[in-house]
Amino acid sequence: MKKIKALLLSAAVLFAVQSFAQNTGKGKVGTAINKAGNKTAELAVKGASAVADKKYDGKVGPGGQVIYINKNSKYYYVNKKGAKVYVSKAKLKDAPTK
Repeated sequence: MKKIKALLLSAAVLFAVQSFAQNTGKGKVGTAINKAGNKTAELAVKGASAVADKKYDGKVGPGGQVIYINKNSKYYYVNKKGAKVYVSKAKLKDAPTK
């Protein structure tokens, strides 16, 4: 019986110590890595879109983003995380004159 109690106590201590030893990796380094990854993805998708799809010069997105037209005549812009956000033609705004 003493052996079982000692074994259970040591297992409980072991699991408690492991739970405190783990670090989630969040913080300044994790945030910087996420920002760098998002910017890299954004630039990669914008570059691929500029080569493969047409740029819609007369209109901009809801936040002033550059609008691209894919091969299926769908309108989209690239957000800050590098994802394509598809929008309807009704949500597009006129581009400001230069």
